[in-house]
Amino acid sequence: MTDTPMPKARSQNGYTLIEMVMVVVILGVLSAIAFKSMGKVTEVTRTEETRQKMDRLAWAITGDRELVSGGSRIDFGYVGDIGALPPTWDALVANPGSYTTWKGPYIQDKFAAGAANSDFMVDAWGKPYSAPNSITFTSSGGPSAITRRVAYSTADLLYNRVILTILDLDNGLPGSVKKDSVKFLLTFPNGVGSTSTVTKFPTANGLARFDSIPVGIHDLRVIFIPTHDTLSRKITVFPGRTTYADLHHYAKVW
Repeated sequence: MTDTPMPKARSQNGYTLIEMVMVVVILGVLSAIAFKSMGKVTEVTRTEETRQKMDRLAWAITGDRELVSGGSRIDFGYVGDIGALPPTWDALVANPGSYTTWKGPYIQDKFAAGAANSDFMVDAWGKPYSAPNSITFTSSGGPSAITRRVAYSTADLLYNRVILTILDLDNGLPGSVKKDSVKFLLTFPNGVGSTSTVTKFPTANGLARFDSIPVGIHDLRVIFIPTHDTLSRKITVFPGRTTYADLHHYAKVW
């Protein structure tokens, strides 16, 4: 009599135990790969979100150069209004000391609806950025640090030069005799919440130079002393550049 082989044991679904174990193992491997891939995607997303937030913070500090009106840049951020770098991130959303030149808030949260007011101060991993009181700040929450530069140097933001020339209607210069008959008054933020006004008299060839001027849009007055005529202008100071401007009196005065 020939022995008849017994059928292999199968589960109720018709699979052998070995086949079911193999399926579980394969699913485990696929899940591990999927979780690892999701982790990488999450890190990339967080890195990109952090870079976007850091860009907006940099614009809040020194202004968005793309904001232009009439062909001229109109936004110089916190530095343009105050004449100094912000001491803390809070200074971008709340007046740091009853500053009369503060025109904030300079930033609003756009990354998380209903987020706390401090959300802009932390990166996508929830870690605070380094302090904003230098020309760079850093996110250290991710797998590698991300640094954002707001200017090439502090001098580019705070210590610029303005050179002005005064002419009359016929492009005449004041000369050595009349040079004291006109004066320039440049008003700019002084870094501690108010403004400073510096007065200069031109040289004989009509030139006046102002040094250590912060970026921004500042008020200039040119006063012709004998007649009390006053010219008022806005002077735009860009980072790391010397600003030149020719000014004309409406009549022949020299």
